[in-house]
Amino acid sequence: MGCVVLGTLPALAQAQAEGRPGLVAQTTISGPDTAWMLTATALVLLMTLPGVALFYSGMVRRKNVLNTMATVMAVAALVSVLWFALGYSLAFAPGSQLVGGTSRFWFAGLSYLKDAGLVAVNHVAPNVPESVYAMFQLTFAIITPALVVGAFVERMRFSAMLCFVALWSLVVYAPVAHWVWEPGGWLSQLGALDFAGGTVVHINAGMAGLVCAAMVGPRRGYGKEPFEPYNLGFTMVGAALLWVGWFGFNAGSAVAADGRAGLALAVTHIAASAGVLGWMLAEWMLRGRATLLGMCSGAVAGLVAITPASGFVGPGAALLIGAVAGLACYWGATGLKRLLRADDSLDVFGVHGVGGLVGCVMTGWLADPAISGVKASLSAQVLGAVGVLVYSGLATALLLWLVDRTLGLRVDPKTEQTGLDLAVHRERLGT
Repeated sequence: MGCVVLGTLPALAQAQAEGRPGLVAQTTISGPDTAWMLTATALVLLMTLPGVALFYSGMVRRKNVLNTMATVMAVAALVSVLWFALGYSLAFAPGSQLVGGTSRFWFAGLSYLKDAGLVAVNHVAPNVPESVYAMFQLTFAIITPALVVGAFVERMRFSAMLCFVALWSLVVYAPVAHWVWEPGGWLSQLGALDFAGGTVVHINAGMAGLVCAAMVGPRRGYGKEPFEPYNLGFTMVGAALLWVGWFGFNAGSAVAADGRAGLALAVTHIAASAGVLGWMLAEWMLRGRATLLGMCSGAVAGLVAITPASGFVGPGAALLIGAVAGLACYWGATGLKRLLRADDSLDVFGVHGVGGLVGCVMTGWLADPAISGVKASLSAQVLGAVGVLVYSGLATALLLWLVDRTLGLRVDPKTEQTGLDLAVHRERLGT
């Protein structure tokens, strides 16, 4: 795995002979760093289960609430198994500039040899057990397609969704993660900065969501009848869980319990708060009122935009990034959405795509070398964003076409009218 391997010579020889590279002496593992990464992993999983599930289900119509929750739950389980089998290796094992190798298929080599005092580590995170790092990265792999779900809720076949997410996680997410976060990836070598997933997660998910919305087609009655959210209380609780979980998302990406992680946590909270205020300002100026849904959306906008910058900027820059994101994502969910004419049901592109683009570009402008020791390149940031937009868009379209040709993407009109809760799952909300 490209790291220094320590331990007794017999144990080392045996480990290498059994194909377990990347073993280090247990004494080189940092206890505080490992404890923090275990905590961060739980926080990021909390963002999806139940964060995204509640956030999204509160915004759909009553007849599709359980289907939305079931979809998020199924995505989490499916991606977890695929990450264990193939995804982690394709993303984080050394390979080419485009995709990782096969050395970690089925988590091969993620060893802990108590008697020999050895434990596997990834060359990207040499101070924590590789099992912890692999699970931390799994939570990112889970939430990214879970975010895409918001673009096609209430109308995609459950079986088609499962097939699409399985293909997308391996063909789109894993390679993009490799490009940006594995040192051998082409965007990493270009110098593109993405501390915690502005490009890998949010631009990627936003573009995929836009393509899904366009290819699946609008919900029946879209633009002609009101689509009342079931329970904005659910949405607020989901947004709050996302906000808290985002501390693990961003501060955990330091892969250490250190000063950089602490600063990442601080700028994350500042940007989220500025995002709320930015969205509120836009609503007040254009509609004469502030809404709870707007505040929740503004918080997510600020969180999305600070994600690529969180390990590279200070508090003042975070305030600016969050405020700009709140304003920009309000436009993304209103004016831009009308221009694009796609029924992106829960504004995945308007919030995650636009917010990710804002954060990616502003990272190139505001990153402070004194914080990270690296100098940002605005051209590299733009090239990285455009590269991911193009690849995600084209690959998503191809995968959706394949699924449509084999299974069919969309439920029939009667199922859509009845609601997916009852028609697909034979379940309904209680009174």
